[in-house]
Amino acid sequence: MAPSDNGALKNPKEGLAGLIGKKAAEAEKRYGKPSRVDPSSYGYEWWIYNQDSRRYFQLAVESGRVVSAYGIGKKINVTPFKIGQTIDEIYSSAFVETSVDIEAHGSSYRFELSEEDMNMRPLIKLGDVYAQLYLDKFTGSVSSVRFLNEETLLKQKPYELTYRGKLKEERPLGEEEWKKVEAGSRHQIFDITNIMRQRFDLAELKWDEKTSEVAYDHSSDMSESRYFSHTSPTKGDLEDRLAEGGISYTLAGENIAANYVDAIAAMEGWLNSKGHRDALLNKDFTHVGVGVYRKYYTQNFIAK
Repeated sequence: MAPSDNGALKNPKEGLAGLIGKKAAEAEKRYGKPSRVDPSSYGYEWWIYNQDSRRYFQLAVESGRVVSAYGIGKKINVTPFKIGQTIDEIYSSAFVETSVDIEAHGSSYRFELSEEDMNMRPLIKLGDVYAQLYLDKFTGSVSSVRFLNEETLLKQKPYELTYRGKLKEERPLGEEEWKKVEAGSRHQIFDITNIMRQRFDLAELKWDEKTSEVAYDHSSDMSESRYFSHTSPTKGDLEDRLAEGGISYTLAGENIAANYVDAIAAMEGWLNSKGHRDALLNKDFTHVGVGVYRKYYTQNFIAK
């Protein structure tokens, strides 16, 4: 990692980080057309490049420019970092601060990182780009990297935030807009699930639509009924819900999450939680169903 004269890391000119602020047409010229485009709840669209799981990445495009980029494929260029790089190497070569200050729109903002944040998703400033490192605490290495511009970081508010001045509020989404965001999040979770499994030499899971419907109903139920649990007050536990959905299986498991900024953050959260990780990386599961409702996420795993 190359520091500038004042000791801070420079704004990378190559890899995904080098695309931040560039025209989307430039990214398309370099990488081709995305395999699909997923709406987000933050005003940008995710361009999904999942043609090669070893180089899986997503580009957030807003007003014709790249405002964020996410890479998890083991061969994707996330300079000045590397997928699989050790946490010790990160902390020995980059000064990682517990707070990040931003001056924008005539206001002052400060993100405060907790000890958990520092251990699992530190934030590093690279010139005018920010790198959010998702660390796998079980292997002690970099799982994935998200690069963001200042505006997108302020939109997502992924850490505790204090500010002086005004806090910009995003436009609320309508019902149809949310459905499109939820569908995109569902597909991203499926893609990233299999990339994480491949990392540990596990077989890919197949998509199961009926199981996805059960997962969606649980996410919706948790949101609408204001609870967070594997057991619904009205629909029972996973076994009850799978039976109601008419799903045959020999083994089943479930991951749930709520209030993460997006599908990426939910996936990395599951990877760093022992019980969720065990389900995600269970060698016996063969199929998965994913249901997303607003900011509630459910994965239902089954073996057939």
